Amino acid sequence: MNKTEIRKQEAKRRKELNPEQVYALSGKLLEQFATLDLSAVKTLHIFLPIAEKNEPDTFLFIEWLKTHHPQLKIIVPRADFKTSLMTHHHYKGEQELLKSSFNILEPVNEEEYQGEIDLVIVPLLAFDDRGYRVGYGKGFYDRFLEGRNTLKVGLSFFKSVGIIADTHENDIRLNLCITPDQVIYFKD
Repeated sequence: MNKTEIRKQEAKRRKELNPEQVYALSGKLLEQFATLDLSAVKTLHIFLPIAEKNEPDTFLFIEWLKTHHPQLKIIVPRADFKTSLMTHHHYKGEQELLKSSFNILEPVNEEEYQGEIDLVIVPLLAFDDRGYRVGYGKGFYDRFLEGRNTLKVGLSFFKSVGIIADTHENDIRLNLCITPDQVIYFKD
């Protein structure tokens, strides 16, 4: 299948989940994430969930990280839909977030983080057996990750879609993807 077909199918599939299922699946994703060795990670970038799109509840991850890895810097994005670029900001708590006009929680602090990022938790609708992903189609994360030497980790409630037929050279592959049942590592 191509990205358009996958995007439509997987968005519908995720939309059919009820809040209890999203919470339970998010908890299972966190259980798998907790098995990763984060000893070399100093800075972690994580997306904030769009609840209306039934995205994984990454606030569970943030709370777990604050408890188990308090030394980690947690960075969250803010999207500019005019340029399709993101800025990156220190996470300072839910009280420092506001919903944008696109219904996305974003940091209100203006100070941008410019340093290195060791691990990026990447949002997706689907992924394939090679580590390619299908997002919402705006390319925010492909642009952000291009040329960046960081560990790229996807979160998916569902298994691989097999092969995405229409990948191209600007698509950035994941290093691994976490599902509720396993951590899948992709070879270079």
